[in-house]
Amino acid sequence: MNVLANTAQFQHQFPVPRQGEGSSKISVIGLGYVGAVSMACLSSLGHRVVGVDVDPVKTEMIADGRSPIHEKNLEELLSTGVADELITTTGDISDAVLKTDVTFVSVGTPTAPDGGCDFKYIRAAARAIGEGLSRKQSYHVVVMRCSVPPASTLSVMVPEIEKASGKSMGDDFGICFNPEFLREGTAVADFNAPPKTVIGANDWFAAEIVADIYRPVDANPIMTTIEVAEMVKYVDNVWHATKVCFANEVGRVCKPLGVDSHAVMDIFVEDTKLNLSPYYLKPGFAYGGSCLPKEVRAVVHLAEQVGVDTPLFSSLAATNNKQIEAAVDLIRLSGAKRVGFLGLAFKAGTDDLRESPILEVMNRLIEDGCDVTAYDPAIKPDTRVGNQFEYVRNVCPHLEPTVSALPELLRHQGVSVIDESDVVVVTQNTPEIRQIVAARLERAKIIDLVRLFKVTPTFENYEGIGW
Repeated sequence: MNVLANTAQFQHQFPVPRQGEGSSKISVIGLGYVGAVSMACLSSLGHRVVGVDVDPVKTEMIADGRSPIHEKNLEELLSTGVADELITTTGDISDAVLKTDVTFVSVGTPTAPDGGCDFKYIRAAARAIGEGLSRKQSYHVVVMRCSVPPASTLSVMVPEIEKASGKSMGDDFGICFNPEFLREGTAVADFNAPPKTVIGANDWFAAEIVADIYRPVDANPIMTTIEVAEMVKYVDNVWHATKVCFANEVGRVCKPLGVDSHAVMDIFVEDTKLNLSPYYLKPGFAYGGSCLPKEVRAVVHLAEQVGVDTPLFSSLAATNNKQIEAAVDLIRLSGAKRVGFLGLAFKAGTDDLRESPILEVMNRLIEDGCDVTAYDPAIKPDTRVGNQFEYVRNVCPHLEPTVSALPELLRHQGVSVIDESDVVVVTQNTPEIRQIVAARLERAKIIDLVRLFKVTPTFENYEGIGW
């Protein structure tokens, strides 16, 4: 089983799996898009499935082997499942829970008036599940598949189930969050060849039961906490929306320039080392350097020249500045007056200080009256800092005092920075810096902007910018 790198703590806190037989009796609450597809595909894997919905039209159609939605191959699977007596339907959630061992919840989560998530259907389903659990003695697993904010499964659904059932999560029933990644039009194919299977759980016994269900289509599901699994679903969809908007803004800029936007993007997606990869997709500090800031400004300027509005491109500098402000706020909240920096260049392995975002942080702290020191293994006394500053003088003239003071602020060893500081800000993830910090985690106040360690340290004097 594929376990995420940061799941060691998750494993440690969960009980040892109990012995038991895998379940093949499943109830699916909510027979909309996700529920109907899940029901059909689960039955095709040999599971007996009871579908539940308050809409009698849906339950009657499925009971007749007909699909309530238009989706490729769905009606054939439903028809086969009904003919093989693997699919039945009902409007009674409690009865369906009583007759099954695992319940998948796929009810709607519409937008509330305040823009958040409306939990009314989840609460109603949870109460009905609890009533069903109150009438049975065996362990039951409830699997949430609805898109909800992190912690909602445990803070909204579980209390309703426990109150209605009189039973306790962990002892009498297990909870999992299993986000779906089904694309309309190819949902059946996606179920049978998933891009990933994510199972968030509150105990390993529940997690293994759900993993066994998916074993025929994914032998290596990703196991994690419920909160992480909940957030993954949101992040996936926001990323997809970002990609759509990104590509469309490219098209809007290209068209008036007479450039074939599809030819541009066809080449863009060929790069799976940087463009379509995990690279640049980990929370950390702001972007900088000689390329990204300059090119973002250039594209925004180009769009303005041809009269094209590009809200996404135009917002990049603003959101980047927010990350710089977040780092400054963390340092100020520490109350430290002596601040050390491990890393100066915009990324490790280079001496390039052009538009390095950490210089903005240092500049603000110096303006606050803080004593600042810094170490970067690539920045030497003979590094031509002045020449680099000339390159960006038109963009950030306010940094000139800080750049001029660098020779006095620099230290030859990272240890010296730690010894001279009340708080140490880590801006580069290198073996040397990681070793220095790890040896002093218990003694030094650390603000980590780059996620030095896979498992987040639990020391009170350690804080990450996005974790």
